[in-house]
Amino acid sequence: MLLCRRSTIFVPSFIAKTSPNLFSYFTKKTHALSLFKNSPIHCNHSYLFGKPIKDSNFIGAHDLFVNKKAKFCNLAISGTSRRNEKAVGGNVMSLREKKKARREAPEGVLKFKLDTCSKRGDVVEGLRLYDEARKNGVELNQHHYNVLLYLCSQNGGENVSDLRKQGFEIFQQMIIDKVPPNEATFTNAARLASAMEDPEMAFDLVKQMKGFGILPKLRSYGPPLFGFCKKGMADKAYEVDAHMIEYGVVAEEPELSALLKVSADVNNADKVYELLHRLRTSVRQATESTVGIIEDWFKSKHAAKTGKENWDVRKVKEGVARGGGGWHGQGWLGCGQWRVVRTQMDKEGVCGSCGERLACIDIDPRETEDFAISLSKLALGREVKADFIRFQVRDNSFCNIRVTK
Repeated sequence: MLLCRRSTIFVPSFIAKTSPNLFSYFTKKTHALSLFKNSPIHCNHSYLFGKPIKDSNFIGAHDLFVNKKAKFCNLAISGTSRRNEKAVGGNVMSLREKKKARREAPEGVLKFKLDTCSKRGDVVEGLRLYDEARKNGVELNQHHYNVLLYLCSQNGGENVSDLRKQGFEIFQQMIIDKVPPNEATFTNAARLASAMEDPEMAFDLVKQMKGFGILPKLRSYGPPLFGFCKKGMADKAYEVDAHMIEYGVVAEEPELSALLKVSADVNNADKVYELLHRLRTSVRQATESTVGIIEDWFKSKHAAKTGKENWDVRKVKEGVARGGGGWHGQGWLGCGQWRVVRTQMDKEGVCGSCGERLACIDIDPRETEDFAISLSKLALGREVKADFIRFQVRDNSFCNIRVTK
């Protein structure tokens, strides 16, 4: 796609409420969640290998070869660590027997059945199993609750509102039972809130992860971000984006595309400019939907009115040299209607529309620095550290690597 206005040509390199009762509950969720915030979480560790067999327990080589089959069985039993055994009613239970017992326990059976429901997307059966387990006094753990929340957040249909309500009731029960949540718990709860068209609640749930020492993932931000974008709430979407950046979560094309669309819809030209360059640096080949959003922006009347009629050429050149990647950072240059053309480049890098050849450009300074650091780490891992450090001190050119693409 070729974009140009007057003599300016722009070729991006990535082209080639909920119910009152539920809301009231979640406005008080800080107190509810603190029920188990200070509770210690104990981890049970399983060991695959036991303690080394002492010499006194070894059987002789002669005996071993006299009756190989029997002796190998005895050796395997004698090598079992006591940490892998459990005394139950005077009997010793092996590791295999313990696993079998866990599978056949009510909690294990429930896990298997819920996992099957998750694979099939059978939320009705999942909720039936949940009610049955509660009735029979089966203790639900984190995995059970997460699967149930996932089922409720992913399914729709005629009774979608009832499913969402049941999902939040399950989440509330998890809190009452003092079962520690994890990232999947909050993400599924946020999806429930988003499905109920309440992205504000979804974002609030994501922000609460910090209080539990949980780092949000990219998927955690999807429900509030896409929810705000869908409602055209650009400022709130920017808030979510800023929160992502603060926690080091890098937005990918779906998130950037949604932010780009809502920015174009509200005619926020500065944000469109910023997001186009974020797409340029992180997305090498945009999808058709993203390309459509870009085309719509440049064909709009607001895009034609946006831009400087007079600009400092020197600053533009300096910006390109300083920023790298062809980005001058001076904002929109020129006014007037853009011409949007879809085209292709031949093997020699010549544009099929304007006939100009693509030029090699420097990557931006941050990418250059990251490359130099990664190369340094690689060299340190392969060479003697002292020798490589002396090489760095002696050859200053190493610190000024320039890479073209």
